[in-house]
Amino acid sequence: MTTDPAPATAPRTPAERLRIVLVCTQHPGNIGSAARAIKTMGLSRLVLVGPERASSAEASALAAGADDVLAAAQRFETLAEAVADCRLVLGCTARSRRVALDELLPRDAAARAVADATMGAEVALVFGRERTGLTNDELQLCHAAVHIPANPEYSSLNLAAAVQVLAYELRLALLDRVGDEGMTVVAAEAGRADPPASHAELEGFFAQLGETLDAIDFHKGRAPESAMRKLRRLFLRADLDSREVRLLRGILADAERMAMLAGQRR
Repeated sequence: MTTDPAPATAPRTPAERLRIVLVCTQHPGNIGSAARAIKTMGLSRLVLVGPERASSAEASALAAGADDVLAAAQRFETLAEAVADCRLVLGCTARSRRVALDELLPRDAAARAVADATMGAEVALVFGRERTGLTNDELQLCHAAVHIPANPEYSSLNLAAAVQVLAYELRLALLDRVGDEGMTVVAAEAGRADPPASHAELEGFFAQLGETLDAIDFHKGRAPESAMRKLRRLFLRADLDSREVRLLRGILADAERMAMLAGQRR
């Protein structure tokens, strides 16, 4: 298993730009079953974030021939590191969460993921812990939530089964968009002079935005979480590129400097 942030050769196909991220998986058998689930659907990129036990005979046994996916799985300590180069991050979760995110059905999420991957973007679908799912802090790193509309009277879906549902929808979206023989074709970013901002660039901007709002006393004693959630959604909808993020961060830096000078004068 590798801890490299990216493969030596950049992925060329839409399918290769899609990664399945498992966060803090507790049972190694679920990792093996997830590897099998994504390989059957023509996917190959498995990413593990802080698994309790990653390598085991149980994982290999349940992989059932997807040992190559297991062997190539990347491993990271935090979700932020695992998705730093991604343009789109979708978190698979139940509805009852305090973090306000756009909610997508699996089919809609797959269509959006494949559309972005076809345009050359890196895309992550993130799955949380078997018992508790993703934390609110982890969901905050996602651009939208994916909800599987299971039976409300018995909605306890196994982690590997959830991965299989999303992998199946990704497969259908790939076949619908580029065909079984055309997965090596990637469309260029039409009309963009600069590359879209990466997840890491956007998170750096959001962190600086939060600091600047504090420096200028924007919240005026109110809790900042609600405003920051709304601002995150606003800027994510803007589909910023790298140059635009640098411009905005320059404005924030000047605002912080002026706030500091004003404080000194007072």
